[in-house]
Amino acid sequence: MHANDSNPPDGGYGWVVVVSAFMVMGLTAAVLKTFGLFFVEIQQHFDGLASTTSWITSVTIAIFHLGAPVASSLCVRYTHRAVVITGGLLAFSGMALGFLGLNMLWMYATTGFLQGLGISFSWTPAISIVSHYFSKRRALANAIASAGECAFAFMFGPFFQWLISQYGWKGALLIIGGIQLNICVCGVLMRPLASSCLPEASHSETGTPPGNGTSRIDKEDKSPITHKTFNWMLVRRPEFVLYTIFGILAAMSFFVPPLFLVPLSYSLGIDESWTASLLSILAMVDFAGRLLCGWYANLRVTKTVHLLTMTITLISTSLMLLPLANNYLSLAIFTGFYGFFFGTTVAVHITVLADVVGMPDFDSALGLFMLIRSTGGFVGPPLAGLIVDMAGDYRAGFYMAGATLVLSAGFLVTLDQLQQRKERESQANTKPEKSTLPYPSLHLPKLQKRRYQEHDIVV
Repeated sequence: MHANDSNPPDGGYGWVVVVSAFMVMGLTAAVLKTFGLFFVEIQQHFDGLASTTSWITSVTIAIFHLGAPVASSLCVRYTHRAVVITGGLLAFSGMALGFLGLNMLWMYATTGFLQGLGISFSWTPAISIVSHYFSKRRALANAIASAGECAFAFMFGPFFQWLISQYGWKGALLIIGGIQLNICVCGVLMRPLASSCLPEASHSETGTPPGNGTSRIDKEDKSPITHKTFNWMLVRRPEFVLYTIFGILAAMSFFVPPLFLVPLSYSLGIDESWTASLLSILAMVDFAGRLLCGWYANLRVTKTVHLLTMTITLISTSLMLLPLANNYLSLAIFTGFYGFFFGTTVAVHITVLADVVGMPDFDSALGLFMLIRSTGGFVGPPLAGLIVDMAGDYRAGFYMAGATLVLSAGFLVTLDQLQQRKERESQANTKPEKSTLPYPSLHLPKLQKRRYQEHDIVV
């Protein structure tokens, strides 16, 4: 934002948008997060393997990511509001048709493909418009919006368990689809920003200024931006490439624990009612982690990429320790640690993306990031399921997720080193160069000529 009249509101109606995004996160990501409650039911109904059943979640995750560039392009062409409403209708269709439960392929196409596309068309514009409405408080606003996933997951855990027990897994899917129609209502509330509040066009350099990395060095061309085309050239930026590689590895891990936490608890002999409470604990501490990390990031004490690296390291450690649990209490404790650090990670990773590319290219970057990251979400759950089938133990999936996150942290460190190097180069280039001429008097003719010209103009 380069002019006072082009600054986003950073409040006001922006908080209505945040609440709407909060609801959208809950009705999309929280449903995906608690879908592990359906895992055993669907597996037993179709008498399938863990790896076969996990493809439902894998397809959902993959389409969620693959649809992000399409959703971003539609946001640029139309409005965030229209895309969110479309996403709500698609999400409902996926669950309503999944109610039929014809076979596993049908589940891939409905609860997998349609539901994933609906989540993509809802989640992507919802998180994007929050970043457009906020600048100084962007980290906090994103954290609050993303916390909807945790708040709803906390309620959805026991609620979905009750729905399954009362109406069966098919009836539960139909009811959940009806609830997801509320996404359309949230979309209506996402009022587009006036053109005067949109960021101006800029050709961004790769340098990042000192501090927490929440702004970029731009060469402005003062024309207001309403990008009409999708910026595919972001893949040429080294920083963006490094961050997307991190995203791929992280996506391979993030969706594994919620998928196998319930089956792991069953394998330990934990009662179903207690198992549902694990998901509630996970959601509760996740919620606390997001808000706390969002508040801390808003203080700008620590560079956001440093904060993300620390949280990724801590979450990988938690995943490595979680399989050591052998009863409900120990499993609940390790689940709590994992959930808290997962929340801190999610709270800042979108903010870091905005810092890496700058707001003028954020919509395109978010779509591309989700598209490329989809490979990790597509491969992660089936790979973990294959490892579980080979090992005969659900713990193996958690070890795989933890090891992959350790590797992803390395790319964040590399990204930070690259940003620091370009920052130093940028600072060096802006220092005034000393004259290499042996006699300062050699500059006088040029100065005198300029003075004469100015004198002539005044006269």
